[in-house]
Amino acid sequence: MEKSEGGSTSQEEMEQSSTLQSLPDLENLHIDLLDEKVELLISFLLQKYQTREPVTKADMIGNVVKEYKDDFLEILRSASERMELVFGLDVKEVDPISHSYTLANKLDLTYNGMLSDQQGMPKTGLLIIILGVVFMKGNCATEEEVWKVLNMMDVYSGRKHFIFGEPRRLITSDLVKERYLEYQQVPTSDPPRYEFLWGPRAHAEVSKMKLLEFLAKIHGTNPKSFPSQYEEALRDEEERARTRIEAAAGTSAVASASSGFSYPY
Repeated sequence: MEKSEGGSTSQEEMEQSSTLQSLPDLENLHIDLLDEKVELLISFLLQKYQTREPVTKADMIGNVVKEYKDDFLEILRSASERMELVFGLDVKEVDPISHSYTLANKLDLTYNGMLSDQQGMPKTGLLIIILGVVFMKGNCATEEEVWKVLNMMDVYSGRKHFIFGEPRRLITSDLVKERYLEYQQVPTSDPPRYEFLWGPRAHAEVSKMKLLEFLAKIHGTNPKSFPSQYEEALRDEEERARTRIEAAAGTSAVASASSGFSYPY
């Protein structure tokens, strides 16, 4: 009898142990399934961005999330973080009542990155990263420094990327033609070496403070952790504010002059 009870107890312990061991497998399966939903949601949101269609929570749940609606916020958060880093897009809720969302180009760039290739994927994420590297390196980064960072993102020169296409052509030709980057030989370098600088369009459109906030977020810190860049970003904000004020004053003066003008009879 005692042996039977001991055997029964031992069997129960084995079953409990087996059950406990299977729990991590179930957790990993759930994580994998959620990650799959994140990827599907990213594809869905990109389609909406390309067609400029609004998107609601109901759309996302009905078309993508489905039976995982209880995990919707976690899935949306993960998808939003990846879209910000990879595509340079912000997912913003514009109507908390209807739960309507919009996708906006980060840093207010007028370039949407939709080049004329068959993929048609936004490439602003790569542009933002390169502008960030140049800024953090004192407004001039060598080609080696830029590729070192891009390699960490699994982006390599001469290797076609499923999002960015052929990255070397993109950053040394396309983005240069768009005047977001300048790509030039390092003076007196022999053999020739090259470096990247911001182009005139980047200087006109990109707030260095917003860019620094984005880079600080990636590093899990705050902009003041980069003192010299933070000081430069503050000066840039002041200059932009003066430019806006001067532009507004000029517009007001023109409007005032126009209102006082009358045609001679």
